[in-house]
Amino acid sequence: MIGNRIGLAVWLHSLKYVRQMRKYGNVHYASKRMKYVVLYCDETTIDDTIQRLESLHYVKLVSKSMRPYLKTEFQNARPDKAKEYDYKMGI
Repeated sequence: MIGNRIGLAVWLHSLKYVRQMRKYGNVHYASKRMKYVVLYCDETTIDDTIQRLESLHYVKLVSKSMRPYLKTEFQNARPDKAKEYDYKMGI
């Protein structure tokens, strides 16, 4: 079973090491032009994984995704007036 996962953006010096990223998590995307890898790993081992990745000589920077910590429920969302009028027409 897959538990809670967090995305990591790992910036590399060279794309030669993309295949080695598979042992740290699931590689979702690798950008050839900007030389970064998006990988997902378990939430429970995220700090240990970041520390191990930063110690590698071919890694420039590791940044954690903030999406799990963002609030996705919005309040005071008002519907569009044009759409509201169409619903009242009764067609």
